[in-house]
Amino acid sequence: MRSRFYYGWVIIVVAFIMTMVGYALRNTFSVFYPSLVEEFGWARGSTALMFSINIIVYGITAPFAGGLADRFSPRIVFPFGVTLMGGAIALCSIATQQWQFFLLYGVAAAMGLSMTGVTTLNTLVARWFVKRRALAFSIFNTGFGFGLLGSPIVQSLISGLGRREAYLTIGLFAIALLVPLIIVFVRRSPADKGTVPDGIEAPAFAENTPAPRHVSTEWSRTEWTLARALRTRTLWLIFAADFFMMGIAQQVQIAHSVYFFRDAGFTAQGAANVFSFYGVGIIIGYMFAYVSDRVGRERIIIPGCMTGAAGTALLFAIHGPELAWLGALCMFLCGLGMGASVTTFFATVADLFHGKHYGSIMGFVTFGFSLGGAFSPWFVGHLNDVTGSYSIALGMVLIALVIAAVLVLAAAPRKLSPVPGVQRRFASAPKVGS
Repeated sequence: MRSRFYYGWVIIVVAFIMTMVGYALRNTFSVFYPSLVEEFGWARGSTALMFSINIIVYGITAPFAGGLADRFSPRIVFPFGVTLMGGAIALCSIATQQWQFFLLYGVAAAMGLSMTGVTTLNTLVARWFVKRRALAFSIFNTGFGFGLLGSPIVQSLISGLGRREAYLTIGLFAIALLVPLIIVFVRRSPADKGTVPDGIEAPAFAENTPAPRHVSTEWSRTEWTLARALRTRTLWLIFAADFFMMGIAQQVQIAHSVYFFRDAGFTAQGAANVFSFYGVGIIIGYMFAYVSDRVGRERIIIPGCMTGAAGTALLFAIHGPELAWLGALCMFLCGLGMGASVTTFFATVADLFHGKHYGSIMGFVTFGFSLGGAFSPWFVGHLNDVTGSYSIALGMVLIALVIAAVLVLAAAPRKLSPVPGVQRRFASAPKVGS
């Protein structure tokens, strides 16, 4: 008798743990950042460059990683990526020169994360879920937020053991936890477990057919390749939205928030504690992607960007540790807005460009984020070296979020690939290449 349990939920659990640990390794930069500046006496701009290098390398290798996910078993790609990433972080424990951090954290760790991060995991999960895709994306992507909750723990490791021992501990822990988990539980597609996406039995259901929940349009019937997608206005609007939303706004928030609070007079542990509320907000925000299955993607992404902008604007009022409660509220709102926007954005890309080449297309969109992320952390650090303030940086984040919202509105995914809640209002869609 066939089991009623759908193995796709096991995939979601593993993807959640991989997301939590993998992005925690990258995002702990915000906690290590002040200690590196203090220990070596480096400028903030040049130190933040290691984070910028990480983002651009991550983005450059994302299309390649997406192609690997399209072609090879995740039980080959993922363990290699985890070992490369965790090993590079562990080796940061013996680094003493900036070029060594640029190579280990900036290049090697980024390449490892690109093979185990959002591009490859979204490709894997998109094979397992169609009808409940946004729900699946929102669940496993909450791992990103839970990873940010580890900031106080990492700060405690730095304070208790030292910067070097903290790097070694978290790097080896990632390898020891993730590699066995992947080998034992991850499977490439539902066919490997004798089932179909979402566990829904349906005659003639094929993995790469358009999602049955969408209206049949010329757009949804197209077999998307990266070359074909590049000829559409829609892909470039999505690419640009990712540049501003995740590339500029989110990466500045992640890289510089702890330092912002320390400049305002918070202790190292207090700044890390306040920053952890960003993770709380992201966890809650990610669940709004599920709502977008009913109301449409734009109706979650655009308010999400505005919520993040509101949280950023409130940061102008933080001038001392006595306003820790306001700092926590700001971080929560920023995280809530980014969480709602980012995961819904991922679901939007999957809606628009589903199919066997989705990994390569998602990798290209990720490159848009990396271009913004390559520039913004370094630039904001440099601005702080010159002006001694984060005021201009806060303005950059505000403007980037507004621009991202406008770009998503212009892309109009509701017309090209309407979700169930808006299908009745859009019986037809624009032609391919519009």
